[in-house]
Amino acid sequence: MDAIVLAGGYATRLWPITRDRPKMFLPVGESTVIDRTLEDLESDSAIEDVYISTNRKFEGDFRSFLDEREYEKPVLSIESTTGEDEKFGVVSAIAELIDREGLDDDTLVVAGDNLISFSLSEFVDEFRANDATTVAAYDVGDLDRATQYGVIDIDGDQVMEFQEKPEEPPSTLVSIACYAFPAGVIDEFETYLAEGNNPDEPGWFVQWLVDREDVYAYPFDDAWYDIGTPESYLDAAAWQLDGGTIVAPSATVENSDIGENVHIMEGATVKDTSLERCVIFPDVTLDSCQIRSTIVDQETHLDGISLSNAQIGAFTALEQGPPTAWKWQQYRDSQ
Repeated sequence: MDAIVLAGGYATRLWPITRDRPKMFLPVGESTVIDRTLEDLESDSAIEDVYISTNRKFEGDFRSFLDEREYEKPVLSIESTTGEDEKFGVVSAIAELIDREGLDDDTLVVAGDNLISFSLSEFVDEFRANDATTVAAYDVGDLDRATQYGVIDIDGDQVMEFQEKPEEPPSTLVSIACYAFPAGVIDEFETYLAEGNNPDEPGWFVQWLVDREDVYAYPFDDAWYDIGTPESYLDAAAWQLDGGTIVAPSATVENSDIGENVHIMEGATVKDTSLERCVIFPDVTLDSCQIRSTIVDQETHLDGISLSNAQIGAFTALEQGPPTAWKWQQYRDSQ
């Protein structure tokens, strides 16, 4: 069985944090988003080859990433795009990879920005038992939220209906971009696209497939995070930290209040500062700050700053101005 890890997006909703790095490399606890997936695939004897589908812009980053690790299965498969405006859709990217790499076996497809609590090996075992296309499914518990995903209506575990981003979802059970396809379905990607169907989200392909053959769901509980926004990334980090903190040995923390779900990375310096639910990247300096629910990228210097629900890009310097200037700004805003 082959596996495709989708990692070709540009994560514009997470900019500036992901402007120059793949979001799959964002740390979640002591690991990264994509490491959790690759470790699972590496240990599964049913998976023979793992293809990481990424874009031309981040090709070098992924090659360096794999060179630093000891995975044996992953290889890169490079799309031709270098920017958001060149993207041609996930289904098209999968079809091109199938053709480029000559895939003709059962194939697992999983989004590289998915943080999931179940074992991919368990999912593959369920797929084998079904002997048919199988999609992982999670109950988001809210009809409004369900409209953002592919929504599944099931009888037992068989998918009776699949609607991609419906305005009026029939349920709150949604697809989480983890699919297993039998070898016989792999050629159907080309057929689907040749008919002029939507080339974007894989859910459109599954919706088309449900009308042609059996498709099964793999519902699971516990945790799932689709890391596409700063809020969802901080939620995932908090789930992994479970109320705790990680402070790198080379970081310096002095006279500071470090609250729940804080990750302070290598070389960071935190003085006279209050932090809660934050990810602080390497070599950041924070002095006399109050920061909540914020991501601060590498080599940033903040002095006397209060922030909440913010994303601070790398190499930024911010400091509170003189009191007179602050008072003048308050006066001008009140007029």
